[in-house]
Amino acid sequence: MKRYVLILSLCSILGLAVSAVVLARPSPSSTSAAADFDKLVDDYFAFSFRFNPTSATAAGFHQYDDKLEDYSASAVNAEIAGLTKLQARFDAFPKSQLSENAAGDFDFLVGNIRSSLLELQDIQSWRKDPDTYSSGVTNSIFLVMKRNFAPQEERLWSVIERERQIPAALEAARRNLKNPPRVFTEVALEQLPGSIDFFRRDVPAAFPEVKDAKLRAAFNVSNGAAVEALKKYQAFLRKEVLPASSGDFRIGAENFRKKLLYEEMVDLPLERLLEIGHADLRGNQQRLKEVAARINPAQTPSDVLSTLEKDHPAPGQLLQAFRDSLGSLRQFIEQKKIITIPSLAPPVVEESPPFMRALSSASMDTPGAFETKATEAMFNVTLPGPNWTRKKTEDWMESFNRGTIISTATHEVYPGHYVQFLWIQNAPSKTRKLLFSSSNAEGWAHYCEQMMLDEGYGNGDPQLRMGQLQDALLRDARFIAGIEMHTGKMTLEQGKEFFIKEGYQLPPVAEEEARRGTSDPTYLVYTLGKLQILKLREDYRKLQGDKFTLREFHDQFMQQGGVPLKIIRKAMLADDGPTL
Repeated sequence: MKRYVLILSLCSILGLAVSAVVLARPSPSSTSAAADFDKLVDDYFAFSFRFNPTSATAAGFHQYDDKLEDYSASAVNAEIAGLTKLQARFDAFPKSQLSENAAGDFDFLVGNIRSSLLELQDIQSWRKDPDTYSSGVTNSIFLVMKRNFAPQEERLWSVIERERQIPAALEAARRNLKNPPRVFTEVALEQLPGSIDFFRRDVPAAFPEVKDAKLRAAFNVSNGAAVEALKKYQAFLRKEVLPASSGDFRIGAENFRKKLLYEEMVDLPLERLLEIGHADLRGNQQRLKEVAARINPAQTPSDVLSTLEKDHPAPGQLLQAFRDSLGSLRQFIEQKKIITIPSLAPPVVEESPPFMRALSSASMDTPGAFETKATEAMFNVTLPGPNWTRKKTEDWMESFNRGTIISTATHEVYPGHYVQFLWIQNAPSKTRKLLFSSSNAEGWAHYCEQMMLDEGYGNGDPQLRMGQLQDALLRDARFIAGIEMHTGKMTLEQGKEFFIKEGYQLPPVAEEEARRGTSDPTYLVYTLGKLQILKLREDYRKLQGDKFTLREFHDQFMQQGGVPLKIIRKAMLADDGPTL
């Protein structure tokens, strides 16, 4: 999957004041450098959106809505050539003449260019992952459907134009794919029935106001062709690709190291990262044992968890259970002055889109930073599949017990992803509105799970703490399994067992998590970012002394936007030292 512009949030932001620093009058050279840098930034995003029009739609730039990614090998080569030229322009730029904020943006953009080249040239998911294509084209249509940023007739025309390009995209996939890892092909085949049903049922029902007969007829043709192309792609994967899928999902130690450096600005050796991950795992396991003993000292932690996991809603009541949790979380944040929440509007809680269900249990989908009309956000929750066995359904629902429902709602909504994305309109630059470091976004959301209970949410309820710790162990297991699976120290099956034994996860969750790690190697970003934020908070507390307040720290953190923690640390502490 392309990673340039993440789905960010633009909602009405009330009463926020971004702190300003009084600077001396800039010199003519620095003024010129700032203008030249703004031009370079604009050129970067114009280039990025040309090759990634779905990301442009997500960000709120709707002049790209009728475009679909060109998935051909020639387009990949053109993108590599263009990124190489952009990198040369950045290399020649006088960064020393930029302000501190702009210099941070400069480093972040350079990292994104290098990460993109690493993906296209070395990791090459476009050659290895069949799901890149089928889920990619489905998401491209979904983004136009889901929000009312334009009249239905206009959006339907964009859907038609994108659908007309889907057969070519899937034909490019047939030419590009070279010996995928079996797990990648299996995931694509698992998701494809949902994608096909999405085009058959959901897309035709999405535009009920459109009465124009010619437009409807054109849609029937394009949509039918998209369905047929996906069905042929499904048959191609099942009959030709799956039997020959014997490729290696591992990206290797060197690519892993570069990916972390370019995307997260983390340069620690992988051996040191593993030490950090194991230490956090052991610490959370010990805390889990202590809390479990408070609940029932006669049982093992696993037995206590098994009992607590039975306390979950029925599948048909899961979405409402999440809706019910949001009000109490927001009220606590306001009462305890945890962080400023920029908007009164809550997100819409709904079932995960079909093309996301195989690899995601819950997610936050927020509008882009430049979306000015359709500003609603969606909190997606994956429900059991209609064809699941009774046991698989029960196992899945046990992962949504009362403790983990609160932990998940905290992570995704209050004060996690949703609140962070609400701040994006006030981010200090275009770069910080459009790009997000994963260790920042996921680290913040994961940090919030622990922080809210530490601050007293739930009045010390041990079941809530067990849910938080179970989720912390899940992220610790991701941290370790991601490194070890991709450096050849752990197989996929060993990864699954690690999530069960060391991460205290149920088998269906463990299987999903291990499979996700094959295509998302650096999903250690949750624990990595959380630990960086905890260190930043403690160092900021020491710097501020008696003036420290949690809300001021969190608000200051939010004002920095989505840059890596290394840049935020320098801005808040004037400290260029280690983030861990």
